[in-house]
Order: sequence, then C-alpha cells, then structure tokens
Amino acid sequence: MTGTPAGQHRLPPPVRFEVRDPSGVGAVRRAAADIAARLGFSSPRVSDVAIVTTELTTNLVKHAGQGEVLISAPEPGILNVLAIDRGPGLLRPQDVLRDGYSTAGTAGTGLGAVHRLSSSTDLHSLPGRGTVVWAQLGAQPEPAPPPRFDVGAVHVPYPGELVNGDGWATLVGPSSVRLLVVDGLGHGTHARQASQAAEVSFGTTAHQRPGAALDAIHGALRGTRGAVGLVVELDADERRVRFAGIGNITAAVVVPGARHGLLSRDGTLGQEARRIAESEMNWPPGAALIAHSDGLGGSWNLNQYPGLLTRTSSVIAGVLYRDFVRGRDDATIVVIRESA
Repeated sequence: MTGTPAGQHRLPPPVRFEVRDPSGVGAVRRAAADIAARLGFSSPRVSDVAIVTTELTTNLVKHAGQGEVLISAPEPGILNVLAIDRGPGLLRPQDVLRDGYSTAGTAGTGLGAVHRLSSSTDLHSLPGRGTVVWAQLGAQPEPAPPPRFDVGAVHVPYPGELVNGDGWATLVGPSSVRLLVVDGLGHGTHARQASQAAEVSFGTTAHQRPGAALDAIHGALRGTRGAVGLVVELDADERRVRFAGIGNITAAVVVPGARHGLLSRDGTLGQEARRIAESEMNWPPGAALIAHSDGLGGSWNLNQYPGLLTRTSSVIAGVLYRDFVRGRDDATIVVIRESA
C-alpha cells in the first residue's frame, strides 16, 4: 500500500485566503506560484499556476464580490485550488469551463483558460447559493490516468492559529483505501502534536484491520494531549466498508437519497478508550464516504444540493466547508469516491 498523503507534514501546508476585493488577487497568485515552485514545477508550469489562480480569484471577485481560495499540495507534484463563494450562482454551470462563455459581458476566456491549463477541473453551482470551482495542476501539463479512488479534502486551522490540530491520512492499495481522520484535543501546537503522532502510527498499520489500527494509535498517543479519531477501510472489490472510531468524528456513507452514519464509541485516544469495536456496512456503487472533525456542523444533507454527489470529492468537500464550517475550531473534511 502507498500512503497519500502519508507524510503530509513534509509538503507545503495548505493556505487559505479571504478575498474581499481585487487587491487579494495578487496575494493568491504569489502564494500559489511559490507552492508550485517548492513542489518542483517548471517555470512554464509555475506560470500556468499563476494564470489559473488569477483567473479563479478575479472571477470570484467579479461575480460574487468576495469569497475564499484554498490552496493545497495533497501529494508531491500536485497542487489543488478551490475557489469558494456564496454569490448568485450560475444558471448554466456546465457552460462556464468552455471558451467564449461569459456572464459579465467579457470575452469569456477566464474559466476556459483554467480548464485548458489545469490537469483536472470541476465545479458545482446553485442559483442563489454560490459556486465552488476546483482546479488541479500537476507538475507535468499532461494529466495522469485517474486513480482508483478520488480523495478530496479541506483542512483549515482554528481562526488565528498557524497549525491545524486535526490530521488526516490515507493508505491506498490496488482495490482499497484506508482513511484516518483525527482531531487533537483543543487546537494549536499541542493538538497538532497529538494528531501527528496518530498519522505516524497509522502509516505503520497498512495490513491491520481498522479496529487494530485504531488500537495501535490509542497506544501511540499516550503522553500526548490525546485525540478523537476514526479509521475507515473501503474495499471496492468486496463492496464493504469497515470502520472503528473513538469520539466525535462524524462519518457517513452517502448514496442518492440516503446517509448511513458510521458510529463511534465514547472515549479519548491516548487517555481512556473502552474496547475498540469494528463495524461493517455495504459500499454501494456511486457512494461517497464523508468524514469530518467537529469544526464542521453535522446537519448537512446532500439531497439539498442537486447533482453534488456526482461531482469530484474536492468540490463536495468545498461545498460542505462553505455551508457548514463552524468557524470556531480546526476543521477537516475528507471525501472519498471511486473515480468515474
């Protein structure tokens, strides 16, 4: 099994920008170009990154007035950009990624350029509720073959903090993926130390079932502040989900019209956790796994977002972050689907 993003702390950390006026465009562009250069992108490819982030941020200001841009490096040689707004939305979202389409009387090439220069793009928009646009750029212009699993995440710290006390990691095999989501108690550096210890332990559990992996993490967190966490395994060949959780990490398997929760037991990893139990459920075709820390409210319902379950995992995570982030804690949302 290979880990993605095991070792995430060695990659440039995610950055978040609140964009309220055109002056924010330059800051986003410079940050994205810097991250791309640190990831080893060539100078022409760094220029592509600058163009894509400029277009997304300019479009956000022009059409919504304000919003957020999240930039992350989920693995070496890959850069993700999420542009998120609560603006008027789009009546014909399927058209905006082609050249020549405009809703503002311009030449309409902005999002067309984003689509051309990016390895992958996707969006979701509803009239009156806003738009989320995702672009992924690889160090090489040619897109790589899609992986078996589409993993998307939003990972932002408590307002005012430089580090996120949450953590997450995946271990990906030929037909399965295993996910850890962990929330160090409190926030800041000490919470991050606990979640990082959990990530390191998780990276050694590739051949253990989720219950045994979580028990190993429980032992590894002794001496830290402690955490709550969840380990989930999706097996696409067996069409099964296996999981074990301690504390208030929310997770669910979502299919059209239904949400099946993955229940955790009370306790704190590294301190007190009664018997760690493992459960199973079906993994239907077309389902999405959604897991998040309590920095996100748990009252979301994908039935209220027509078409969202068919979008990429990053777009789903971006929409949930936009509409349900509490804003008073670290927040981590991870979405996993099988690639189309």
